[in-house]
Amino acid sequence: MLDAGNTAWLLMSSALVMLMTAPGLALFYGGLVSQRNVLSTLMHSFFALLLVTMQWVLWGYTLAFGDGGRFLGSLQHLFLKGVGLEAKGTIPHVLFLAFQGTFAIITAALVSGSVVERMRFPAYLAFLTL
Repeated sequence: MLDAGNTAWLLMSSALVMLMTAPGLALFYGGLVSQRNVLSTLMHSFFALLLVTMQWVLWGYTLAFGDGGRFLGSLQHLFLKGVGLEAKGTIPHVLFLAFQGTFAIITAALVSGSVVERMRFPAYLAFLTL
């Protein structure tokens, strides 16, 4: 059964974590680099947001939370098959997917701080993809 309070709290939490990634993390790392690398640093965070979101929605969620083996989930939710507004606990299933996805995004975006001014952008995108 869905709970309105839990749903509202998770929506707010998801929005706050998303704000931590872009623009929060992007501006933070942008302030730590030389002036000529600020735009590159901002691009690293925003493209992590884009790329990891696509990966999470297409196959990451099902590998993390699908009913499966001991270490990886199954492919039952591949391309969001069976993920909708039905309850998963006391929140909508799609909201659970979005909340967990925000942490996948910020985890990948945090890596950009360690490679800033050290890695070219196409190599960073290849790293995020893998």
